[in-house]
Amino acid sequence: MNIAGPVKTSPLIERAFFEGAKQINSIVGRYFVAEKFESHTKCGPFLIYSVKCDESELKSKLVEIEDTHPIGRLFDMDVISGQGERMSRPTERGCIVCGASGKACAAGRLHPLSEIVGITEKMIKDFFLPIDCGHVANLIKESLLHEVYTEPKPGLVDPVSRGSHSNMDVSTFEISADALLPYFKECVMLGSKCRSQSCNELFFALRKLGMNAEDVMLEATCGVNTHKGIIFSMGIIAAAVGRLMNCDGYMPNTDLILSEASNICRDGIESDFKKMNGATAGGRAFLELGERGIRGEAAAGFPSVRKIALPVYHAEIEKGKSENDAGVITLLHLIANVFDTSLYNRGGKDGVLYARAIAHSITAAEEPSFEDIRAMDADFTAKNLSPGGCADLLAITYFLSMLENFQKN
Repeated sequence: MNIAGPVKTSPLIERAFFEGAKQINSIVGRYFVAEKFESHTKCGPFLIYSVKCDESELKSKLVEIEDTHPIGRLFDMDVISGQGERMSRPTERGCIVCGASGKACAAGRLHPLSEIVGITEKMIKDFFLPIDCGHVANLIKESLLHEVYTEPKPGLVDPVSRGSHSNMDVSTFEISADALLPYFKECVMLGSKCRSQSCNELFFALRKLGMNAEDVMLEATCGVNTHKGIIFSMGIIAAAVGRLMNCDGYMPNTDLILSEASNICRDGIESDFKKMNGATAGGRAFLELGERGIRGEAAAGFPSVRKIALPVYHAEIEKGKSENDAGVITLLHLIANVFDTSLYNRGGKDGVLYARAIAHSITAAEEPSFEDIRAMDADFTAKNLSPGGCADLLAITYFLSMLENFQKN
C-alpha cells in the first residue's frame, strides 16, 4: 500500500489492501502461481506472488489497475523480473494531492502530512461508502421478499394466498421491492453523509425521500400500496445504520441501530402527534384511542421488535425451526401484542381485539399449531382483516437478523 506517514495500518487501510489483493488475484489467477505469501505487520500489509508469466504483460495489467481503480493511487503493485530487475511504470504517478509530479512533491515536502492522510482516508471512504450502502439496501430488499414469501400469514399476501388483498399478490411485492431498492440505498447514504447534522434535520430530509419513494412504488405497482408503511419505518432504520456504520467494515449492532432510529425520528414524530388529524388509520387510532401506531413504535426505538419479535424469532431458530416457521410464529406474537392500525383500519377496535385474542390463544401453546394458523388466515380473509403493521415489523425483524449474520460473516 502506498500510504504516507508513520501509520501504515488500520482497519480502513487493511480493507483497502484486501480490495487491491482482490484486483491482483483477478489478474494472476490467469497464470501459474508457484507461491504466495501474505503478511500484516505494523509496517503495513503486503502480498508477494511468485508467478510464471510475461513480466511486461503483468506489469502493464497492474499499472492499469493502479491508474484506473478508484483507490488505485494507493496500491503499490511492483513486478520484479526473474533476473531481479524491477519493472518500471511507463509514466510517473501524480501527487495524490495536486496531481503534479509525485516525486517532486514528496522531495520538496510541498503538502503537509495531515492533508495527505486526510485525502487518503477520504479516497478510501468514498470508494467503500456506496458499496456498503448497497449491501445494506440489498439486505433490506431481501427482508421485504422474505416477509412476503413467509407463509401462512393470516390475512396477508403470501405464496399460497392473497389474504384480504384482492388487488395484489407476491409478484406485486416483488416489483415494489425492486423499485424501492434505490430508495433504501439513498436512506443509508443520507444517514452516513448527515452525521454532523441534527437528527431532526435528517428526519425531515428522510421524509422528502420517503414521499418520492411512495410515488415510485405506486408507479411500479400501478397504484397498489404495497410498502407505504415500510418506506417510513425501514427508511428510518436504514438511515440509522448509515449514521452508525464505518467504512472500515464496522456495522452497528441491533440495540445501537434501534436507539439511533429513535433519536432520528422522536422529536419530529412528537411534533406530528401534536397536529394529528383523522385522515389516516394511524391518526384516527391516536385521536380516538391514544394508540400511537408505527409512529410511536419508531419514536420509541421499535420496542415490539426489540422485546418481542427478535427474542421470539431467535428462540424459534434455536429450537431448530426453519426461518419461515420461525417468522410465522414471530408474526403471531406480534399480532397478539401490538395494536396494529392496519387491523384497526379494516375492523376497528373490535377487529384488533379479535385478532389479538386469536393470536394469544395460538401462541399460548407450547408448539403453535400451523393448522390453526391456516384456519386463522381463512378467518381473517373472510372478515377482511389484515395485520399489515405487524408484517412490516416482521420485515424489520428479518432485516436486523440478516444484518447480524452479515456482521458475523
